[in-house]
Amino acid sequence: MAEETTIKRALISVHDKKGIDVFARGLQDLGWKIVSSGGTAKFLAEQNIEVTDVAFITGVPPILDHRVVTLHPKIHGGILAEQTPEHELALEQYGIPRFNLVCVGVYPVWEALADPYGGIAKVVELTDIGGPAMLRAAAKNHQNVIVICEPDDRQLILTELQAHGDIDIHLRRQLAQKVFSFTSEYDKAIANFYALHNGASEGASEIIG
Repeated sequence: MAEETTIKRALISVHDKKGIDVFARGLQDLGWKIVSSGGTAKFLAEQNIEVTDVAFITGVPPILDHRVVTLHPKIHGGILAEQTPEHELALEQYGIPRFNLVCVGVYPVWEALADPYGGIAKVVELTDIGGPAMLRAAAKNHQNVIVICEPDDRQLILTELQAHGDIDIHLRRQLAQKVFSFTSEYDKAIANFYALHNGASEGASEIIG
């Protein structure tokens, strides 16, 4: 297990693939292992980046029309594990790989929310569950996991890792703060949409895009 703990893993899952290959390749050049989900894994592989699909780790392919992909103990356990003997033992016992970085770009629900009286089916389909769950888990465990929810932060983090091999706790907390701000606004926008559909327009005018 000692050798395993020296391996750095990045879990990357983004809807918008623009520039993600540059970030993943930069991590790979630093010796990081890249783990990714379906569409992102396929894209990175096409860019000649060595990548492990999430399904290989969980042993379960995407199911329920891709509604369940990363919602699995072998993913969230690897994100939430602390650097303690008890957690290391649990990871080893259940064959869970540790993740040191989580980079997620959620489904673009904003497109559906732009028309608050549009079809609710599209909003339901584009409401991301796994993405925000991974972001929140990584933000909670920011002492051990670098979390990135904004594409503009990727190069900053890559530069820090290239220069120092890690990032300091202050930057980790800033990234975690961004995640919780983003996920709260994400949920608020969806809640406002439902409020408008339910006829409760008061306090539901701040649909964000």
